[in-house]
Amino acid sequence: MDQHLIALDMDGTTLNNQSKLTDHTVSTLRRLANDGHLVVIVTGRPWLISAHLYDQIGLKSPIINFNGALAHLPYQNWKHEYAIKVTRELTLDMLESRRELGVQTLIAEDKHHVWANHPSNELPEFLPAQLSDDQILNERNLTDDPIALTIQFDPAKKDAIINRVNERYGDFVEPRVWGGGYSIMELIHRGTHKETALSYLAHHFQIDRQHIVAFGDEQNDLEMIDFAGHGVAMKNAIPELKAVAKDVTTLDNEHDGVADYLEKYFQL
Repeated sequence: MDQHLIALDMDGTTLNNQSKLTDHTVSTLRRLANDGHLVVIVTGRPWLISAHLYDQIGLKSPIINFNGALAHLPYQNWKHEYAIKVTRELTLDMLESRRELGVQTLIAEDKHHVWANHPSNELPEFLPAQLSDDQILNERNLTDDPIALTIQFDPAKKDAIINRVNERYGDFVEPRVWGGGYSIMELIHRGTHKETALSYLAHHFQIDRQHIVAFGDEQNDLEMIDFAGHGVAMKNAIPELKAVAKDVTTLDNEHDGVADYLEKYFQL
């Protein structure tokens, strides 16, 4: 069989509801990688909280983080790595305006660093529960442009934040509100989607679009699922994603839906 690019969203897709990979999923993905397919994690997560998943599967392929704003080959200096950043100016502006805009927690991140205005125990895996002095988000510690900002906000102020960002930085920044009932918004460079990075990797590895199998469940997977030759929505995916997908898994993310689908698709 021709080499395929298998693109995997993590949360709500490849991971179960405890944010874990099952042994079944790991063994299926390893087998496909060993068979010569390019298994690629494509996640909104930063590298810092997806490295353990990459390592658990035992991948040697590139990974896409921050919804397409970072593509890299972990643990190597890869000349094709890229990072699409927002600006330090935007970050410090949001920090200064946080009370006025109802910003509760503000996080800035790049490949190897995370800074926040304070620790938070509300979403342990996604918001930093502990910060060292040099991780406190301020003008002194933030010396460079970050890749992404994550904002936990007062729901009543959502439109105020979006309006401020669009008014001052709308030419290059895109606000995206998380699904799943969280009052969390992400700011990344405008026009940056999972599909951007997936297209880049497919071109680099000379894999035809028809040989891309992609899985997702949420709003931030729309462009990727639409772009892939074989875009698959999870059984538990939002209706908008199912509407653009070529297929839907029989099982949800709690029951190894991705592994089950891949076993049938590749006749393992």
